[in-house]
Amino acid sequence: MDVLLKRRSTRKFSDEKITKEELDHVLRAGLMAPSSMNRKPINFMVVERKEILEKLSKAKDHGAELLKGADKAIVVIADTMISDTWCEDSSIALTYLHLAATDLNLASCWVQIHMRQKDGVYAESVVRDILKIDEHYRIAGIMALGHSDDIPEPHTPDDIDKTKVHFLV
Repeated sequence: MDVLLKRRSTRKFSDEKITKEELDHVLRAGLMAPSSMNRKPINFMVVERKEILEKLSKAKDHGAELLKGADKAIVVIADTMISDTWCEDSSIALTYLHLAATDLNLASCWVQIHMRQKDGVYAESVVRDILKIDEHYRIAGIMALGHSDDIPEPHTPDDIDKTKVHFLV
C-alpha cells in the first residue's frame, strides 16, 4: 500500500541520470506484468537519445512535452499477432513500470499515445514512424523516467474515495 499511495506522476525532471541497476529494476517489473493467457505480447523500447526524446515529445498535440526533459523513456509496444488484448496488457505493463519507478523513488509519468492525435494523425503512427516500428505493433503509451525534486506528496488513506465501491448483496 505504501508504494500505491506514494505513486504520483511527475512532469519535471532533473539532469541526474538513471543508473543501469535502476533501469533494470523497472524493466524487470514490466516484464513480470501479467498478460491475458500469459501470452506476453509486450515489448519495451528504451529511448535514451535526447534527439529521439525530443521527437517523441512532439508526437501528440499535447501532454508529451515532458518527454524531452526525461532521462529515459520506455515505449510500451504490443504485438497484435500474439494477442488481441494488447491494450489491456500494455496498460498493466505501464502500471508495473510506474510502480517499480516509485519503489526506487524515481520520477515517472505515463504518456498516453493510443487514441491521441498529432495534427489530425494518430499519435501511434507518429511514434511508429519515429522509432521504425512495424505496423502489427500497437503503442498504448510511453513511460517517462528520471530523477526529480518535484515529485508530488504521497496520497494518504484519507484520499481514498470509498463512495466508488458498491456492494450488491
